[in-house]
Amino acid sequence: MKKNILVLVMLCITVALSAQADRWQQRALYQMDINMDVETHKLQGTQRLVYMNNSPDDLNRVFYHLYFNAFQPNSMMDVRNQTLPDADRRVGNRISKLKPNEVGYQRIKSLKVNGQAVKYKVVGTILEVELNSAIPANGSAIFDMEFEAQVPVQIRRSGRDNKEGIAYSMAQWYPKMCEYDYQGWHANPYIGREFHGIWGDFDVKITIDKDYVIGGTGYLQNPNQIGHGYQDEGVKIKKNRKQKTNTWHFIAPNVHDFMWAADPDYTHTSYQAENGPMMHFFYQENDKTKDNWEALPKVMDKAFTYINDNFGKYPYEQYTFIQGGDGGMEYPMATLITGERALGSLVGVSVHELMHSWYQMVLGTNESLYPWMDEGFTSYASAEVMNQLKILKAIPGDPSTFPQQGSYGGYFALAGSGREEPMTTHSDHYTTNFAYGRAAYSKGATFLSQLRYVIGKDNVAKGLLSYYNTWKFKHPNVNDFIRIMEKQSGIELDWYKEYFVNTTQQIDYGITGVNELDGKTTVILNKVGGMPMPLDVVVKYADGSSDLFYIPLRIMRGEKPAEDGARKLLPDWKWTHPYYQFVVPTTKANITSIEIDPSKMMADVDRGNNKI
Repeated sequence: MKKNILVLVMLCITVALSAQADRWQQRALYQMDINMDVETHKLQGTQRLVYMNNSPDDLNRVFYHLYFNAFQPNSMMDVRNQTLPDADRRVGNRISKLKPNEVGYQRIKSLKVNGQAVKYKVVGTILEVELNSAIPANGSAIFDMEFEAQVPVQIRRSGRDNKEGIAYSMAQWYPKMCEYDYQGWHANPYIGREFHGIWGDFDVKITIDKDYVIGGTGYLQNPNQIGHGYQDEGVKIKKNRKQKTNTWHFIAPNVHDFMWAADPDYTHTSYQAENGPMMHFFYQENDKTKDNWEALPKVMDKAFTYINDNFGKYPYEQYTFIQGGDGGMEYPMATLITGERALGSLVGVSVHELMHSWYQMVLGTNESLYPWMDEGFTSYASAEVMNQLKILKAIPGDPSTFPQQGSYGGYFALAGSGREEPMTTHSDHYTTNFAYGRAAYSKGATFLSQLRYVIGKDNVAKGLLSYYNTWKFKHPNVNDFIRIMEKQSGIELDWYKEYFVNTTQQIDYGITGVNELDGKTTVILNKVGGMPMPLDVVVKYADGSSDLFYIPLRIMRGEKPAEDGARKLLPDWKWTHPYYQFVVPTTKANITSIEIDPSKMMADVDRGNNKI
């Protein structure tokens, strides 16, 4: 579809003005022309970047990411993966063994700002640029760059010739301006984990061998010249036998990155979602892919309907699923996934990477600082979506009454390992991949699922929609999320964040005494772990009836709604007090069981003392 430049500029202004006064957003307009040589695996590129400094600060220097430089022996990514006690098996020592024609690099041939040459130096995966004059607050500058790059052998996320034979997975492939926000510059060296980027508009032209098919971020502007399944219905492509290349022209509005993939053997299909965007699918058709990739569109159609209704409306007109990469990795408007999978696995990775479009591609949290707010929330949502697809019988398997159980199990393994680190740890600085993965994915999902136990399922569901609609395109942080949930529920939640995110304190409650006196039974509870929580305690009786006793925390300043019928509201528990007791107005003999949190939504690390 054609995108008018005026429309893009107005979109920039609208997004900039929509940001809260104290949460300004930088803006970047990229124009790139790329020539890709499939024989040498090198590209030549020009880039014009209009950088809008919407901050209150004058900027005397800027920084670019040069991600491909990580794929060189003795790089920070190389050494990091050789010194971690549990290195990523996809990386290991592979970078150290790359030959000169296998490494990755991005080399700057020239750089001008507002038409004047500037001084710069390459420091690993970061380009440091000293400006001749500052970019003033609320001002802008034009950066013109010539660069070349060599695509590395595929090791982590991006590169050439992945294990399934995909020619090019072009992620982190261009010099990308680092983010500057209310916390300053984020010029993080690339060691293989998370990202942060500037909202912007991309106008990209890629010239490549005519036999190659490209899919990725953005709307293709010249489908009737390209063909390969893109062209309008009924339009015939006139082929010039002497023509050796095609130039693919993409425009991507309001995204913070641009990814593409290319292969001469891609099969390309498309499918219009009933309640969602046009979906594109790129894969190499063979015995391992054909049936499952043909089945994938209808399943993802149902997924889009459920996601849009429950997590917010997808804002773009297109989404693309592409075979490539080293597993599954999300990008704006598209994902790279390995494709030789069983249907359940293919749907699972597709759903997970798609959900990143909400918690990373649209909300844009700094996932380097808060990886759990992306990976954890995505894992939570993915589990809910997959369970719904099972309910709809769109994929095989029995639905679960508690689809988050796997995330809780992952968190419990972390909590019992002795290797847990606070979720405030920067994603690059976890001392083990195990601690990072279980914190970002499992504990992050548990944080969100357990919040339903604290403020109620309906409040979390409504809060997630409010969070998305309030903070989309604004880079929210954990405090922004907590405030949304406080406003939705009327409950104070700073304590929840401070314990579960900022510390490694664990939840452990137990029943330590049941005593009868004068026909009544006193139940004594003990807070064994360091983290306080409100409690649901269910008492069952000999006649088959039961009572739910609800104990709020005093520091909550409120109670969650009653959700499953009548309950008995007890006085608040003061978090400073290790013991709490309440009275059940019946004899001990009439009680058949007492259990703390039979829903198992509270992440109690030792449930052995929860029931008698």
